[in-house]
Amino acid sequence: MSGELESVASRARPRLAITLGDVAGVGPEIVARCWNESLLSICEPVVVGHPVVLARAGALVNPRLQIAPVDALDEVEPSTTVIPCWNPADDEVADVPLGRNDARAGRAAYEWLKAACWAAQAGAVDGIVTAPLSKAAMHLAGLNYPGHTEILAELCGVTDFAMMLYLPRPTGRGLGVAHVTLHTAIRRVPDLLTPPRIVDTTALLGTFLSRLPGPPPRLGVCALNPHAGEGGLFGDEESRIIAPAVEQLAAAGWNVSGPWPADTLLKRAWEGEFDGVAAMYHDQGHIALKLVGFQRAVNVTLGLPIVRTSPSHGTAFDIAGQGRAAPDGLREAIQVAAWLASNPAPTQPPA
Repeated sequence: MSGELESVASRARPRLAITLGDVAGVGPEIVARCWNESLLSICEPVVVGHPVVLARAGALVNPRLQIAPVDALDEVEPSTTVIPCWNPADDEVADVPLGRNDARAGRAAYEWLKAACWAAQAGAVDGIVTAPLSKAAMHLAGLNYPGHTEILAELCGVTDFAMMLYLPRPTGRGLGVAHVTLHTAIRRVPDLLTPPRIVDTTALLGTFLSRLPGPPPRLGVCALNPHAGEGGLFGDEESRIIAPAVEQLAAAGWNVSGPWPADTLLKRAWEGEFDGVAAMYHDQGHIALKLVGFQRAVNVTLGLPIVRTSPSHGTAFDIAGQGRAAPDGLREAIQVAAWLASNPAPTQPPA
């Protein structure tokens, strides 16, 4: 890991719960593939999932691995060849076929996430790292959530939250991109944007970045429309909604500017001009970050009372079970979670 997150290796190891996600995808494979001495040097990991599913993935990518079912998190004794696995759900998921949506996989992914979240809130683990799940599979199971972020916000009882993609840079503080709107149809985005929503998301982003070493973070706020509206020719959301939010943030003490055209702001940010960017919608932030660091970008949920990270990729049904899934994204997510768990947020966020 580069930059400021390297220091986690010298700290006491936090206990992290790693959920398998949707077992029809690559989650079990990447968990098994990243299980090594490097992982154990930064955390005390325990997998939340089905041991039979994990054993199949282990046999595919590393036959030396042994799966040790545990009934409680205080029984965790991981080693380079032993993966403790806690299954707080039923056994139906053990027979789920690979590569397609299945209600049983959707239900199990939800139950594992819920159990891990409750364990983190109770202090049994110091953070959670989630392998990808399928929204469609959850919907087949009658669980109508847009994704991990919204489930965790509900379980933690918070309403002020945001998804951030965090991409480490070769030196210094990494780049964070938080999203004002998230899993919603693009045609709904303009109606969902409000100054308070933009202020809250940008402040969550700034508070997270303030935890990392370095001077106060420099924040840029994206425009919604091309060319930042071109003086109202392409829309007035910039002057009517976004600019007032930026003014409020500046008045509160944040080093912030915008709205900037998104196509140039993300480039300027990656080149070092900004530490954090508030994007107005999902793809506005995701596409740019994934272009420059698909396997290194880490999803961090802001606003939760617990640590939660995940890789930025999806279930990859098309390559599940082939032993080709790269574990780099999950490794990065685990390293970020370990660092965050070892460096708790201040009780009073900077303003």
